[in-house]
Amino acid sequence: MKIKCVAIGKTKNQELISMIKSYISKIEHYINFEFIIINDIKSMKNKKVQKNKEGELILDKIKKNEHVIVLDENGKEFNSILFSNFIQHHMNSSKKEIIFLIGGAYGFSEKILERANQKISLSKMTFSHQMVRILFLEQLYRSFTIIRNEPYHNN
Repeated sequence: MKIKCVAIGKTKNQELISMIKSYISKIEHYINFEFIIINDIKSMKNKKVQKNKEGELILDKIKKNEHVIVLDENGKEFNSILFSNFIQHHMNSSKKEIIFLIGGAYGFSEKILERANQKISLSKMTFSHQMVRILFLEQLYRSFTIIRNEPYHNN
């Protein structure tokens, strides 16, 4: 199985970039993983138009057979153990690829939300779309260490 993560907007903060690269490297030890950055649309006055344009860019990166999981504040919440079970379930399924989507500053277009097979939430709190990358990648890495019964996660 392959996991992809597609995110809107480049990260400019070098400390965040370093953390992202570190987690990607760790994740790649466990699974075929790809992190895709889509250039964001420069801030527009109409947020809905911006979300729709970003949504079209995301849809161009999604294949028909990919299982799409949107990181959305209104999605299902997991603790780390349950998220690792969620990942394990998908690894054991017949799915060849799953793709996690991280939206831009204004979230996702309706087309993306309709295309999503599932929605998950990292928290009820609001985080910048840049910080969500770190939080998600850390939890994905943690899930693999839980699956492998490695000491990173303290039970």
